[in-house]
Amino acid sequence: MYKWRVGEKFGGQQARISSLLESARELTLDAASAARSARSSSKPLDRVQVKKLLDSRNEREVLDGLRRVISMMYRSQRTHPLFSSVVKNVASPNIEIKKLVYIYLIHHAEEDPDLALLSINTIQKSLSDSNPQVRALALRTMSNIRVPVISQIVSLAIKKGAGDINPYVRRAAALAIPKCYRLDPSQMPSLLEYLSTLLGDKQYYVAGAAVTAFLEICPDRLDLIHKHYRQLVKMVVDMDEWSQLSTLRLMTVYARKCFPRRTRIVKAQDKAVDLQDFYGDNAAANSNDDAEGQEVIVLDPDLELLLNSIKPLLQSRNSGVVVSVARCYDAVGTPEYVKTAIGPLIALLRGAQDIQQVALYNIVSICLTRPADFVRYASHFLVRATDTQPIWELKLELLTLIFPHTPLHVKSLILNELEHFSRGTDKALVREAVRAIGRCAVTDTAAAPRCLRLLLSQITSLDGTLAAESLTVIRHLIQQDPTAHVATVVRLAKNLDSATDPHARATIIWLVGEFSGLNGEENIAPDVLRILLKDFPSESEIAKRQIILLGAKVYLHYLNRQIEASQNADGEPGPPPKLLEDDDHPIAKLWSYVLLLARYDTSYDLRDRTRLYKALLGVPQLATLMLLAPKPAPQAQSPSEMRRGYTLGSSALVLADAAGVHGVRGYEDLPDWVEEGKQPDPRLRETGVPPTTTYGEKRVVPALEILDGGSSRSVPTKANGLGEGVGTKTLDDWLAEEEDISKKAVPVSAPVQRQVVEESEEEDEEEETTEEEEDEEEEEEEEEDDEEEEEESSSEEESDDDEAEDARLMGA
Repeated sequence: MYKWRVGEKFGGQQARISSLLESARELTLDAASAARSARSSSKPLDRVQVKKLLDSRNEREVLDGLRRVISMMYRSQRTHPLFSSVVKNVASPNIEIKKLVYIYLIHHAEEDPDLALLSINTIQKSLSDSNPQVRALALRTMSNIRVPVISQIVSLAIKKGAGDINPYVRRAAALAIPKCYRLDPSQMPSLLEYLSTLLGDKQYYVAGAAVTAFLEICPDRLDLIHKHYRQLVKMVVDMDEWSQLSTLRLMTVYARKCFPRRTRIVKAQDKAVDLQDFYGDNAAANSNDDAEGQEVIVLDPDLELLLNSIKPLLQSRNSGVVVSVARCYDAVGTPEYVKTAIGPLIALLRGAQDIQQVALYNIVSICLTRPADFVRYASHFLVRATDTQPIWELKLELLTLIFPHTPLHVKSLILNELEHFSRGTDKALVREAVRAIGRCAVTDTAAAPRCLRLLLSQITSLDGTLAAESLTVIRHLIQQDPTAHVATVVRLAKNLDSATDPHARATIIWLVGEFSGLNGEENIAPDVLRILLKDFPSESEIAKRQIILLGAKVYLHYLNRQIEASQNADGEPGPPPKLLEDDDHPIAKLWSYVLLLARYDTSYDLRDRTRLYKALLGVPQLATLMLLAPKPAPQAQSPSEMRRGYTLGSSALVLADAAGVHGVRGYEDLPDWVEEGKQPDPRLRETGVPPTTTYGEKRVVPALEILDGGSSRSVPTKANGLGEGVGTKTLDDWLAEEEDISKKAVPVSAPVQRQVVEESEEEDEEEETTEEEEDEEEEEEEEEDDEEEEEESSSEEESDDDEAEDARLMGA
C-alpha cells in the first residue's frame, strides 16, 4: 500500500514536470520563430515559399505564412494569387489564424467575390461557436464583405447576433447594421426591427453601438427612441467615448423636436418662494428687474433628467465629450447649465495645441453671447511664448470680448499685455495687438482715452507696421465721434515729419482732409497742404493720392465759402466765383500748383485722378456731394462674428474662415424648438408602456430579456398564510396589509398570546408537512409519467421494427 502511494506521488510529479517541459518547449519555439522573423524581415520569402507555409499542417507555420501575407498586402504587393491557400484556413480552430484569414478575406472579397462566397458557409458555422469572441468576429467579417449577394445572409446573422446571450456579440450586431444597410438598402424594415431591440438593451455598450447605428441609417425616426429615452439617458455616463458622442448628439436633436421651450414670468415678490429656483433657473436674475417680473425657462422633467445625467461627463478625459456636453447645454439648457460647462472648457486649454485651438473656437462662440461668465478666467487667455498664431489670435479676441466686463485691475492687466505685444517683432502679432486695443476702446468708452494715448505714442515708431496699424485704429476711433477729436487730428498733423511709413502718412493726410471744413479759414489743412507740396515728388504713390485729394477738398471748401458769401439776403445766388486762372487767393494758387505737379508725375493713375478732380470741381454742388459726403463710422467687430450661430463642436465653427462665402458643405444646423401642442405624447417615454412593433408581429427578444423573464417565470409562487401568491404582490400591497392587520389588532393577555403563538406554530408545521406530501406526490406522478413515456417509446420502436420486417419480406 505504501509503495503504491509513493508510486502515485512520483507519477503525478512526473506528469507535472512533463507538462512544464512541454510549455517551455512551446515558449522556446515561439521565441525562435520571433527571432527568425526579425532576422529575416529584411529578406522576404517568395510566393512559393509563402504558399508552402500556408499549406503546412503545423499551425505555427501557417500563422507565420499568414503574417507574411498580411505584411505583403499592406505593402501594396500582389497577394491575390494566394487567395485559395489563405481562405482554406478559415476553418482552423486557432483564433489567431482565423483573425488573419478574415482580414485577408475582407480586403480581397471585392476582387474575387466568387471565391469569397465559398467561405461564407464556414463563417456562418462560426456564428454558432461556443466562444463569443469567435461569434462576434464572424459577424463582423460577414458584414464587412461587400458583396451584395449575401445581404440577406448578413441580415439573418444580425438577427441571430441581436438575440445572442453575450453582449459582446450583440454589440457586433449593432455595428453591423449600418454596413448591411449600405450593402442593401432594401433590408431597412428588418434592420429597423433589430435596431429597435438593440436600443433597449440593458448593457450600455450595446445600446451605445445601437445609437451610433441609428444616427447613420435613420436619424429622423425618433419614434424608435421614445420608449428607450430614459434608459439611454441614464446609461450615457457608462458608455464608451464614441457612443457618448453619438448619444449626446442624438439627445440634443431629440430635445429640440420633442420638448417645447416653455417660459413664465416670475415677479420680484415671488422670487423668494419660487420652487423653480430649486433647479437653479433663477440664479442669474438681476437685482434691477422691472416691476413686471423676469422671464424664466421652465424645464420639462425628462429634459431636466437629460441635463442632470450628462453633467458628470464634463469631467471626461475626452475633449470631444466635454465639447458635446457644452453644445447640449447651449442648445437645450438654461444659462446656469451653460455656466457649469465653462470651467471644463477652460480646462481643455491645458492639453495639446490642436485641442487648445478647437477648444478656443468653442469658447469664443460662447463668449460672444455670455462674455461676463469668462471674466474670472481672464488669466487663462494671456498669450504665451509657445502659442501658435491661431491660438494667440483667439486669445487676443477673448481678451477684447471680456474687457468691458472686467474690473479696473484686470483692464489694466489686459492693456499692459496688449501694449507689450504691440512692441514685439512678430508683425502679425503686432497688428492683432493694435487692433485689439482699438476694439477695447470702442467697446468701453471709459477706457477709450487711455487706449487712444497708447496708440498715439506708437505712431512715431520706426516699425512701419506698428505705426500704420495704430493710425488705422486711431482713424476708426476718430470717426466714431469726429467733433470730439479735433485736437487729436492737429497732433497727428504735427507728427507728419516723424511718420515715415507710407500708409501712416496717407492715413494722417486723409484725416486732415476730413477735418478741412472746420473753423473756416482758420483750419490747418491749407498749411499742411503747403508743407506737403514742398516734397511732393519724393512721396510714395499712396501718399500722393491723399495729397491730391486733400488739395481738392481744401479748394472745394474755399469755393463753397465764396458761394455763400456772394449770396444776398434773400438767399438768391450771386455772381459765380472767379476762374482758377484769374484767382489770386493762396488756396487757388495751391490747387493750381497741385495740378501742375500731378501733370508731370510718372503715374498715369495719379494723372487720371487729378483730371477727374479738376473736372468735378467745375460743378461745386456735384463735387460737394462726391467728396464731402459723410463717411459711416467703421464697426470694429470681433473676428469671430461671422461664426456666430454655428453649432458648438461642428467643423464649420473651425473652418468658417477657410470655407469662403458658402460655408462648409454638409453642415446641418440644429432643428428649431417644437411648437407647444405639437410635441409627442410624454406617455410614450413611460417604461411601463409595452413597445409596439411597426414592421411585423414578430420581435427579436434579446437573450438578456429571456434570462430575466425566464428566471421570474420559472420560480413558482408559493402560497402565503392568506392563500395568495407571493410573487403577485408588490411592496405597497404588503405595507397596506400590515397597516390593516395593525388596525384590527386587539390587546390580549399573555397566556392567550402564548396559546395563539403555539397554535400558529402547529399550523405552520402542518402546512410544511402538507407541502412535503404534495412534493412527494408530484415526484411520484412525474416518475409514473416517465415510465409511461418509456413504455410508449419502446412500443413505438417495436412497431417500427415490425413494419421494417414486413417491408423487407414484401420486397423479398
